[in-house]
Amino acid sequence: MILHIDMDAFYASVEQLDNPWLRGKCVLVGGSSTRGVVMAASYEARRFGVHSATPAFKARQMCPQGIFIAPRMKRYKEISKKIMAILREFTPEVEVVSIDEAYLDIAGSKRLHGDPEKVARAIKKEIKDTLQLTCSVGVAPGKFLAKVASDLDKPDGLTVIRPDGVHRFIATLPIEKVPGVGKKTFRQLESMGINTLGDIKKFPEKLLLDRLGKFGNRLLELSSGMDYSAVTPDAPHKSVSSERTLAEDTRDKELLNTYMLKQAEEVARQLRKANVKAKTVTLKLKHADFKQVTRSKTIADPTQSSKTIYRCAAQLLEEYRLIQKVRLVGVGTSGFKSSGIPVQLDLFDRRGESDSSWTKVDQTLETITNKFGKDAIKRATLRDD
Repeated sequence: MILHIDMDAFYASVEQLDNPWLRGKCVLVGGSSTRGVVMAASYEARRFGVHSATPAFKARQMCPQGIFIAPRMKRYKEISKKIMAILREFTPEVEVVSIDEAYLDIAGSKRLHGDPEKVARAIKKEIKDTLQLTCSVGVAPGKFLAKVASDLDKPDGLTVIRPDGVHRFIATLPIEKVPGVGKKTFRQLESMGINTLGDIKKFPEKLLLDRLGKFGNRLLELSSGMDYSAVTPDAPHKSVSSERTLAEDTRDKELLNTYMLKQAEEVARQLRKANVKAKTVTLKLKHADFKQVTRSKTIADPTQSSKTIYRCAAQLLEEYRLIQKVRLVGVGTSGFKSSGIPVQLDLFDRRGESDSSWTKVDQTLETITNKFGKDAIKRATLRDD
């Protein structure tokens, strides 16, 4: 049996914990400007329809009494570490999915802590008693069902799906509740007459693959209760990114390049922290009409150099035909390799221009800023003026 732990409205709950005056009020963590978005909404605010990623201007219309709070990521990470430490008291098999979410495989802990439901209740109590925060827990024979279960009885919920009830649960599970089914896929499935996960079984495999590609095969497996995903402690990052909603929509590529340079520095810093190099660089743009596009480039040698990442992103932007104005720009990386793996050196590499040389420059800058503050040294291009 797998447990999925999901903290309730985590950022907003931490703010209400630290400031008792906020308890019972509509707390919205995120950008308060008209162009910002909500990162987390308290359950009081959710009653008005405000959720994560709701544009700030829309959140104000939906919930006029909402109180906007600037995010404090350092504080959230501090609390997150304590939560994960509590989970590891019950089993070493903990897969941290995000700052407020984790899977637990408790197969080896039954004799020590009891049956899965007892373990789930003990975890909820320990988090509540130690941190004064609530979480929702899903217990099921696989990761997929455990995640779905944790979302069924929020906040402070506990849902257990036992092995003998799996097929009964799947037969009535709304298809939009299945992880991976976004708005576009949902509309496609709805047009096919698929309303529940159980409905998938009514269709031949070939038709599902033709319509949905590989995801059709995944749905077919899930509809039969098959989920071979294992809980993997210390699972490596799959991607690292940085993005920014702009103060004003723009088509100025020079301005966009400036933002991308700063983002490339942040992404490179995260890569070094994770001790990995990336083979793929991705440019993300969101237009004024909220339409989102991404463009990617795979490089020959994995990198953690901010200059290499920036050059790839800048090339992708240069090649993109920018017709509409842009409201958000982001740079991301994926396809990770361990930074300890040696790479073939360029026979004609010019001194000072190599990827490794610029990585050393990044490391040196990071050492200086860690000691003297983030404004101690920076690229001339990124001056405040």
